Amino acid sequence: MCAEPRPLIVAVEDEAELLNIIKEQLENAGMNVQGYNRCAPALRFLQHNFANLLLLDLTLPDSSGFDLLKELKQQDINVPTIFLTGNSLEQDKIKGLNMGGDDYITKPFSYLELVARINAVLRRAEAKADFNVTKNVRTIDGPFEFLGAQVHPERLEIEFPNHTTHKIGRKELGILAYLNTHVGVVITRKELIHSVWGIHADIRSRSLDQYIVKVRAAFEKNGLSLDCFKTVHGIGYIFEPGKPVA
Repeated sequence: MCAEPRPLIVAVEDEAELLNIIKEQLENAGMNVQGYNRCAPALRFLQHNFANLLLLDLTLPDSSGFDLLKELKQQDINVPTIFLTGNSLEQDKIKGLNMGGDDYITKPFSYLELVARINAVLRRAEAKADFNVTKNVRTIDGPFEFLGAQVHPERLEIEFPNHTTHKIGRKELGILAYLNTHVGVVITRKELIHSVWGIHADIRSRSLDQYIVKVRAAFEKNGLSLDCFKTVHGIGYIFEPGKPVA
């Protein structure tokens, strides 16, 4: 029997002794911990690695926990976050939660309670992710119209005007959903790949081109042209339905 994977927790805390105790307690509870005493190295790690949860102090030598979470959100790096701080001001608790924090624990705290709260946030995050088809589409998303066809995320299907139903894969669905919400603007390869595959996907991969070929073929087979989805050389693509194709 394979052992359960150990969740990776990134802990950002400038008190060295407290950080070591947190790491010891969480590792004893079956978690892996990556610890930092500054925001900058934590940000660099999260830009290139997946983490299950971020444990974040508010007051840090190079920045604040609020600023780090804001920067992560701006870069579309979404990590479940628990603020762990000596700041008990109600307005800061409200600010942290409104920014997208999942919990707010004030010092001093019980390590048993800390582990319990981490596990609770991890369970909520896992349950939410169960609905994900790709990073940008969920099974509970409603159908949408795309060039006269009806795309059904909940069934991974396209209904064409000729009454044909075509099954599609998750990545094709993600591409269609992204184009549907980014009409008439230049889309870089990087943003399309990261939106469908996730922030840590290899943007040099040619997989995107293969999935676009599948999408084009499905529409052409059923009498619809995707010529309005054009390549912008050296940059990416643009989707302009309704505009005459040159």
